[in-house]
Amino acid sequence: MPEFFDNLRRSYTDVTIDESGINTAEFLEASEGLVSMFDLLGSAAFSVVQKDMTGNIKKIRDRQLAHPSTSMTLESLVENEVKEKNRTATQGLLWLTRGLSFTAVALRRNVNNSAEELSTSFTKAYENTLRKHHSMLIRPVFSLAMKACPYRKDFYEKLGSDQAKVQQQLQQWLSALEKIVASLNVFYEKTQYGKGL
Repeated sequence: MPEFFDNLRRSYTDVTIDESGINTAEFLEASEGLVSMFDLLGSAAFSVVQKDMTGNIKKIRDRQLAHPSTSMTLESLVENEVKEKNRTATQGLLWLTRGLSFTAVALRRNVNNSAEELSTSFTKAYENTLRKHHSMLIRPVFSLAMKACPYRKDFYEKLGSDQAKVQQQLQQWLSALEKIVASLNVFYEKTQYGKGL
């Protein structure tokens, strides 16, 4: 059985973060890997989550490809886009960060509560992260997806056969993801670039 974390093109642990910010290309590759994790949840209900994240990755990548010299980091990409009075990628990154936060909170909760099923972890994470940003029309769609989570045991087995290795890799990947989400949240809070989006 293939090991999920070994087969990622890039892990969040391999995303460069320095004083200038988070490397855009590496972040996008790692985020595409996260989107593929939803395939392991095995429910068509998660297609809305995947579609949303993939659409936001595309917005950021389109900006990066159109303006590579000013898009080396996520922060410079947003700052330069805002100067042009355009906020397509800025909005995409904000919503992608929200989706990543949701995923990180759900997985952290599940890792820390070994008796809790995924559906509970994802439902609680949704209530604490994305729900406040969603309209009354969208909330039921996400609630349905949370109820469609596989059993905890089945999900972890899909991550890999060596559960000790899976847990070690998941902890490292999740810690790196949490660090990136925290950095992006601070950036958006400090700059107010996400206001009104």
